[in-house]
Amino acid sequence: MEIIFLGTGTSQGVPMIAQPEDGCDLDNPKNWRTRTSIHVEMGGHHIQVDAAPEFRMQCLNNAVTQIDTFILTHPHADHILGMDDLRRFCDLNGGVAMPVYSSEAGLARIREIYPYAVLDKPKVKGYPAFQLNSMPQALELPGGTVESVILPHGPMQVLGLVFTEAETGKQFAYYTDCKEVTEEALVVADGSDLIVLDGLRPDPHPSHMSVDEAVDTAKKMGASMSFLTHMTYMVDHESTEARLPDNIRLAYDGLRVSW
Repeated sequence: MEIIFLGTGTSQGVPMIAQPEDGCDLDNPKNWRTRTSIHVEMGGHHIQVDAAPEFRMQCLNNAVTQIDTFILTHPHADHILGMDDLRRFCDLNGGVAMPVYSSEAGLARIREIYPYAVLDKPKVKGYPAFQLNSMPQALELPGGTVESVILPHGPMQVLGLVFTEAETGKQFAYYTDCKEVTEEALVVADGSDLIVLDGLRPDPHPSHMSVDEAVDTAKKMGASMSFLTHMTYMVDHESTEARLPDNIRLAYDGLRVSW
């Protein structure tokens, strides 16, 4: 099992808009965050979760050369607007449509933004094609299972995902863009070796967990290692991480975790 954090920021996470008084050290490359997505290799099967506007450059920077399945957690712009760049992976997969899974709201938004790509196969070589599917409670893939649970994100609902590798039994939970982790989500993630949580900024936010809220949640969930993601420029990597427990870290663009 391997996770690549392709992006760990938000639309307020690009440090060019930060000022020195914000406390974000622009000389630290870990503070240069593109918008949030992960790439998961599970038993040889490659799963892309979300596609940020920077998705193409994220793939180039991280040598992502295979995607077998795509999952959209929710249809906000910073998670959906890179999907057109799945076109190259349709070519690499033999010119067939990419299996795409999301909520009904996510699928509806894909149809609105990418009507030209909702096809069984690309119109011509080099175009994208998406085979749209409702995300089930348990998605069985060649490398293992992805369980889904609903998380609250302001007025929107987001898919929380728990990956379990078939061969090894390794498990991790990916709960981004949420105000809290519900009791149901705690149960689904029980036993996870690793947890990734939304930790937007130091101050409270109406639809995201703050850093302190995410830390409290990580402690409650009790995994041996947890990472925070989806951070704004208000989170300085070095100074914030220095006050975190040893088993709770900040993710950063390009971080690879395998176990």
